[in-house]
Amino acid sequence: MRAAFKAVDAGYQVAVLVPTTILAEQHLRTFTARMAEFPIQIAALSRFATRKEQGGIVAGLADGSIDIVVGTHRLAQPDIRFHNLGLVIIDEEQRFGVEVKERLKALRHTVDVLTMTATPIPRTLHMSLLGLRDISNLETPPEDRLAVETRVTRFNGELIRHAVMRELNRGGQIFFVHNRVQDIQVLAKRLGQIVPEANLGIAHGQMPENDLERVMLDFVAHRFDLLLATTIVESGLDIPNANTIFIDEADRYGLADLHQLRGRVGRYKHRAYCYLLVDPNKNLSPTAAKRLHAIEEFSDMGAGFAIAMRDLEIRGAGNILGTEQSGHIAIVGYELYCALLEQAVAELKRLPPKTFIEVDVDLPGQAYIPQTYVSDMRPKIDLYRRLARIATRSELEDFGGELLDRFGPPPPVVEQLLGLAELRIAAHRWQIDTIHLEDQYVVFTYTSAGKIRELAAQSGGALRVVDGRSAYLPLNGSADTPEDIRSRVKSLLQSN
Repeated sequence: MRAAFKAVDAGYQVAVLVPTTILAEQHLRTFTARMAEFPIQIAALSRFATRKEQGGIVAGLADGSIDIVVGTHRLAQPDIRFHNLGLVIIDEEQRFGVEVKERLKALRHTVDVLTMTATPIPRTLHMSLLGLRDISNLETPPEDRLAVETRVTRFNGELIRHAVMRELNRGGQIFFVHNRVQDIQVLAKRLGQIVPEANLGIAHGQMPENDLERVMLDFVAHRFDLLLATTIVESGLDIPNANTIFIDEADRYGLADLHQLRGRVGRYKHRAYCYLLVDPNKNLSPTAAKRLHAIEEFSDMGAGFAIAMRDLEIRGAGNILGTEQSGHIAIVGYELYCALLEQAVAELKRLPPKTFIEVDVDLPGQAYIPQTYVSDMRPKIDLYRRLARIATRSELEDFGGELLDRFGPPPPVVEQLLGLAELRIAAHRWQIDTIHLEDQYVVFTYTSAGKIRELAAQSGGALRVVDGRSAYLPLNGSADTPEDIRSRVKSLLQSN
């Protein structure tokens, strides 16, 4: 709202894009109340507006008389023209396709875009992590806000009755999400038999606009207790009195959908409850079981970012230059694609090119991260990848300090792994490509004859240059242990 106010104050128009008509009406009320003291014209463009009202709003956007418009996908239609669009705010960004967002930005090439979401789509999150977009993560919850208690369970009438009665006894309200319109009335009768004490209302997107609006307003006004609805309630509805939600057939939903639906409760200081219901007679697929386990695991405040990261891992990062939101970069491979993209971003920002160290060190001795030191495979792989990208001594020291903080004193095999990384950094300075053992010699292959001659001179004759590609460091025969060999190579490469 502050960003919108600043844009209007500077003479620009603001478009607020939201996924549902209900959320558009909620935003219209909030914007209007917040800016009531200022001469700012605010309108909502959705199917709740009549054809005549929509025509007036479209005309007002074109001549500049409307400053802020809140709208659904209707805002991205070809007949919409803005007089001087300066800011596009996209709420619940994960509900919109890439094409819709790009169409809005194309209306004015210099438009600023602010996207807001608890669970960004993989493509958007990936662009933010690469530096193509700025990202800010709100991690401080509102005062007195508690995390939502989340349970995965089979559909159980006794459990549903207990949870509904607990909410009714403390004067609260309940969401029951069932995403199939054709049998929603059947479920309504069943719920009426389970908890006859609760007054029940039904809301779904196929209802006439006036009926849907009336049901939602009645629920906000607490004229009934239990709202049986489709996922039309998913996006941004703020009803502080509703603090229990049931999600029927939860295995059918994606991670982001489940997190968004859970976010409809727990919006006040009371403890909220989310029940993910599964058909008692259904066997879950492994993927669905993983999703339900993840949503149960990530139930803390600010868990949306962790969920979005897990979604990024599962679905892939998508195509930066096209419209695909998920999938893998099949042609060049993900790692190379990310490296190329990072390099291009650095060039555009006029940052110094990132140093990549590609030195193959093959010396005797064990160097790895054991299971007893880091037991979880996921952070272990991440540590290996980060270690491979370290390019300076200071980065390596920071990495060693982080290992000490997170996992305790490193065992000898981890110390040796860090020692090999130190050798790689030192070898790169002398433009050495590989270091390996051959009979009683350590063999260095190099790319710069000048550098290797300088190193040989500094070694006092210990390093012998034999041809245009190789140099040899003699050892003391079988008396040399793996530690002695690494120590000799280190003292040679770190000579000034």
